[in-house]
Amino acid sequence: MSGEFAVIGLGQFGMALAKSLADQGQAVLAIDNNMAHIEEIKDAVESAICVDSTDEGALYGLRMEKMSCCIIAIGANSMQASILTAALLSQMGVPRIIGRAVNPLHARILHAVGATEVVDPEQEMGLRLARRLSQPSIGEQLQLGSATLAEVETPQAFVGQNLIELNLRNRFHVSVLAIRRGEQVHVNPHATDVIESNDILVLIGQPEAVKKIGSLA
Repeated sequence: MSGEFAVIGLGQFGMALAKSLADQGQAVLAIDNNMAHIEEIKDAVESAICVDSTDEGALYGLRMEKMSCCIIAIGANSMQASILTAALLSQMGVPRIIGRAVNPLHARILHAVGATEVVDPEQEMGLRLARRLSQPSIGEQLQLGSATLAEVETPQAFVGQNLIELNLRNRFHVSVLAIRRGEQVHVNPHATDVIESNDILVLIGQPEAVKKIGSLA
């Protein structure tokens, strides 16, 4: 499985991650020390193995250094195991190690022992939910440096006008990258495309500019 993904820890987060990667056509090695979790996922991924990730010999036997990316999805109840696993993978030369942190101290330790990236799914979900509750007209958002890429419900005032007439780049300092209309996504829309009711605009711009359009919806 050289050049593929390993997901270590098959709790709710790890299980969902492994299955989603597999659904997207990626070869996934799923690892957990609970055989029930292995049985649950074995038909959904390329390979699933019941092993203790803190067992140095077992990890070397799996040739983890051949993986392009290892995700340590071990939960909050096993922070010591996640730290030791990160250290072992780093020692083995795994090029990309993503660790799941449960607090800032855990994140710093994971980085210190060799994790190349650290994520906090609970914090990220909390931030996404807060944005959705406070800005209901703005859907999925992605930060790209200082800019925001976001799906925004079309304000009623925009309906019936084309992109030239709306002049969003000059008026609001945002660009329309796509228009989602039902199940269809029109990428790089033409300047003469007319905005319809219930369209979702995919915008990129400074966060405050995107929020301003969202507030009009």
